[in-house]
Amino acid sequence: MDNPHRFIVVEGPIGVGKTTLARRLSESLGCDLLLEQAEENPFLERFYREPRSVALPTQLYFLMQRFRQLEELRQGRLFSPVRVADYLLEKDRLFAEVTLDSDEYRLYEQIHAQLTLEAPVPDLVIYLQAPVEVLLQRVKKRGRSYERHIEAGYLRRISEAYARLFHNYDLAPLLIVNATGIDLVDNERDYHQLLRRICDTRSGRHYFNPLPLELQG
Repeated sequence: MDNPHRFIVVEGPIGVGKTTLARRLSESLGCDLLLEQAEENPFLERFYREPRSVALPTQLYFLMQRFRQLEELRQGRLFSPVRVADYLLEKDRLFAEVTLDSDEYRLYEQIHAQLTLEAPVPDLVIYLQAPVEVLLQRVKKRGRSYERHIEAGYLRRISEAYARLFHNYDLAPLLIVNATGIDLVDNERDYHQLLRRICDTRSGRHYFNPLPLELQG
């Protein structure tokens, strides 16, 4: 399958399947994979349990982690001609706005401003969407210990922030995918239907609602 993209980013709220899709794309396209690696954040489990106690160090850890990874990408330390990531740098400010109070956010912005990184612009951004109820079910199903305290209210605020981010997003071609009924792990038809659409999307803003199984032929 002809892939015109050299840098693909998969985004969306917690539990929507962005890392799963990024991994599968890297396998299909034979390319480098850039993952957020949330499990490495030592503050994250405590944040989900007591958000106000460690919101700022949680966010700053992610900011520095993303900065280091994207700096490596910018400097060409990832050698594959095609790369897939499961986050945009813009998501860092998105989460900061949701989780930090006003004083913490001012400090975060001061630190963010010192990290003068020209993040590479993707050739395609894939924005996965699903209702909060679906996100919560998927988070519980995958059973990660540091996510066991995630609440529906938090997922709702994050989902709304993503909707605001992508409402006027025009920095790169954007494919908005209804991921509610997609099974990217066990359903090859779902995955290959989406893969074809990804390879066919070359400019502009597009919406993709996968066909139900009985209509796929």
